[in-house]
Amino acid sequence: MLDPQARKFMQLMADQGVQPMHTLTAPKARAAYLQRRALSQPEGETVAHTHDHVLEHSGISIAVREYRPLGFQANAALPALLFFHGGGWTVGDMDTHDAVCRSLCNASGGAVFSVDYRLGPEAPFPAAYEDALAAFSWLVAQAGTLHIDTARITVGGDSAGGNIAAALCLGLRDTSASSDHGIRPAFQLLIYPAVTMRPNTDSYQRNGQGYMLTQDSMRWYTANYLSEDSHADDWRASPLLATSHANLPAALVITAGFDPLRDEGLQYANALSQAGVQTQYVCFERQIHGFITMGRVIDEAHTALALCGLVLKRHWSGV
Repeated sequence: MLDPQARKFMQLMADQGVQPMHTLTAPKARAAYLQRRALSQPEGETVAHTHDHVLEHSGISIAVREYRPLGFQANAALPALLFFHGGGWTVGDMDTHDAVCRSLCNASGGAVFSVDYRLGPEAPFPAAYEDALAAFSWLVAQAGTLHIDTARITVGGDSAGGNIAAALCLGLRDTSASSDHGIRPAFQLLIYPAVTMRPNTDSYQRNGQGYMLTQDSMRWYTANYLSEDSHADDWRASPLLATSHANLPAALVITAGFDPLRDEGLQYANALSQAGVQTQYVCFERQIHGFITMGRVIDEAHTALALCGLVLKRHWSGV
């Protein structure tokens, strides 16, 4: 059964005449995605501190928004979540996921750093992945100034952001340690992640129409991100296709039952477990893709965020 709150929200979207993303240009889709926050997102929680940073790499400027939780001790080295927003590598930014980051910050008790990575089609693959690498290296390099405990860095994100986080963990496992002093993520938080650019699952077929994220929109997002079809087979775009998933950070993978991405998220959790990676998997069976940002209208969004915060807090306390 679809969550009645999710069904009601989808009807509201239809009544409001919200256009499908794939029918818009990328700039108009970004504006529409930002504007519709008012329909679904709650007011962001109060946190102790926020600050917008700018990191530079390869002549590119990337914004990163820092959040500090209520009750944190000044100058204490906090654990940190490096967060990548969803939006099909085409839409979304720090503002569309501000409420989510605030909730994760307070629920976990750690700092959150939200990365405004470059988007397609203007900056196609592997731009987002390269920005993620740069953001991780920046966080490690600035850890002393930012009062971050580098032994307790998590990388995470929702949907396309989960894709980026998963790929980042793979890339950091396999690359030399010269740029980040051997520091690797301690945990990965993957919220309904897109982990293959060639989806062919039961959930993709069953849930690909009528539940917010459609096959048409997914194809549009993918086309905006990948400049060449062959890139779909690159593990940086399709982490599920990596040769090995061993020696990766422990993970929490969350999926939604009425999401076309449900099965690939489960497949990724299973791939991690089969490779010996400590992995927790939770499916919110009655939910739709994107529900975690919809706390104004879907109560289980708050449940999911509280779960993420609890798992992060428990993991960080054991590191």
